[in-house]
Amino acid sequence: MKRDEKNELMKRRIMDSALKEFSEKGYGESSVNNVCGKEGISKGIIYHYFDSKGELFLACVRECFDKLTGYIRSGMEADKVFSDTEDIRIDASLNKYFMLRTEFFTKYPVYGRIFSEAVMSPPVHLSGSINKCRAEFDSLSISILKSILSRTRLRKEISTDFVLRLFREFQDYVNIRYQMGSFDRDTFSMREEDCRRIVNILLYGVMERKDKNE
Repeated sequence: MKRDEKNELMKRRIMDSALKEFSEKGYGESSVNNVCGKEGISKGIIYHYFDSKGELFLACVRECFDKLTGYIRSGMEADKVFSDTEDIRIDASLNKYFMLRTEFFTKYPVYGRIFSEAVMSPPVHLSGSINKCRAEFDSLSISILKSILSRTRLRKEISTDFVLRLFREFQDYVNIRYQMGSFDRDTFSMREEDCRRIVNILLYGVMERKDKNE
């Protein structure tokens, strides 16, 4: 086996062990020693590939968001609802987006807590780097919302930028609401459902009414 292949296999072993550790305990309660113990990997080997626990956590966060973003993008592009203009298709697009999110974490539960911690309560000293890891995911979410907004008319006094700002603020509100809670699967599902409902209310609260007399 070539050296590059061996290196990739070892990094994968370390990553798999780290994902289990961070998924079970979160960043604060995890340790490199535990990552070593799960797979029988020496600490020296881990530090050969990753400078610190923080860098190892960031690698797990990056993998989580990269895989989630790819999963959502593929699902949305493959679904016909994204090209329709009727209101019912707008609902379908929105529901599809959140269904794909839920589906991803059902298939890959090891990423659930890592995603929640990165979004709701990231380690302060890693927050800037975490924002970079999730930038593509955030950009995709905004582009999906923009696409939905482009298929309807907003009230004259409301701009697309205003709606996008509200979307971010509402997401922040939901994240803060769940920030102090547990990271169990039920809580995670409740948060996802709250996000879906808030975006739905946001959209139908800003769309131009068909009856001008209302």
